[in-house]
Amino acid sequence: MRGDTDPVLMAALAILVIASATIAGAWFFQLVLDIKPCPLCLEQRYAYYAIIPLSALIALVARRGGPRAVLFLGLALLLIAGLGNAAFGAYHAGVEWGFWKGPTDCTGPLVDFGKAANLLEQLDKVKVTRCDEVQWRFLGLSLAGYNALISLAMAAVAGLGIARAVQR
Repeated sequence: MRGDTDPVLMAALAILVIASATIAGAWFFQLVLDIKPCPLCLEQRYAYYAIIPLSALIALVARRGGPRAVLFLGLALLLIAGLGNAAFGAYHAGVEWGFWKGPTDCTGPLVDFGKAANLLEQLDKVKVTRCDEVQWRFLGLSLAGYNALISLAMAAVAGLGIARAVQR
């Protein structure tokens, strides 16, 4: 089996590139454009922090001709992680659109200001990034919406890699 035509290798490498570019983009928005992530945004990144090393490991094992069962399991885990994160991104986008309520720690009115004497000092120090307010949209989609689409794409690539590998 040639490495450049191995569907598992190609799928793992594609997912590695997509996930790495996505998390680099998230950091760019945060660090360069100063668009602060909300708690749900940060939690959506966890999937990428798992997908990146897992896809790199799968690519390495595929390149070395590793066992098919291990490679299929790895792609299946990538597929599940992609689908789960797509659902999470869609949930967050729904919170932003007001379709349903989000977690109380990052949506709705702020109610606990502490002591009144420290209120102004606290407000100067803390910038709350709310989960139900969109900070950036492009073509009508927020970053959460794009995360859902990108995660679905990664899941589709993993599924396609499995399907093509089974056909061989």
